[in-house]
Amino acid sequence: MSETIKPEFIEKAKKLWPELEWITKADLREQTTNTWALALQKSVLTVDDLNTIPFTLLAGPDMKVTFMDHKRAVVHIAKDCADQMNKFFKNDLPVNLDVLIAGAILADVGKLLEYEMKDGKSVQGKYGKYLRHPFSGVSLAEQCGVPAEVCHIIATHAGEGDMVKRTVEAYVVHHADFMTFEPFRDRLK
Repeated sequence: MSETIKPEFIEKAKKLWPELEWITKADLREQTTNTWALALQKSVLTVDDLNTIPFTLLAGPDMKVTFMDHKRAVVHIAKDCADQMNKFFKNDLPVNLDVLIAGAILADVGKLLEYEMKDGKSVQGKYGKYLRHPFSGVSLAEQCGVPAEVCHIIATHAGEGDMVKRTVEAYVVHHADFMTFEPFRDRLK
């Protein structure tokens, strides 16, 4: 890794994401934690911001679902889905839970570089106008040694992934993300 992560940001990432403990492989848990810590260190957003800003830039003033509410819901829904898939299809369509959980936790980590705060509101910043969060998320993850199968989930969870063949884990995260976004987007129209 080219940039040293300050210990206080590692602690902030761990507090933000109790679901990190679901990752059984210690090295992947550390890489995932470090990616969030690096993003927090580079971002103008604070942990408090992530727990108060709306989860989408499309949100109006009535949106109460925060960035972290949405992100944690995606992780929980993806894990629950994967558990059921492994229960019913374990021999034909196994889901790697560690890869899935790490990918779900990291899917929107790039938003910490994409967003800025202006007049107390989250907006797309200059960086985000050039690179959307799937790209910056992969960049952050690669700096922390996150394996390709997890970076694939980050890269393909949003619309950018529609042109790529997704892994089973990427499909689950993609659909968990969109099923907790599309109904809200439809309400905002």
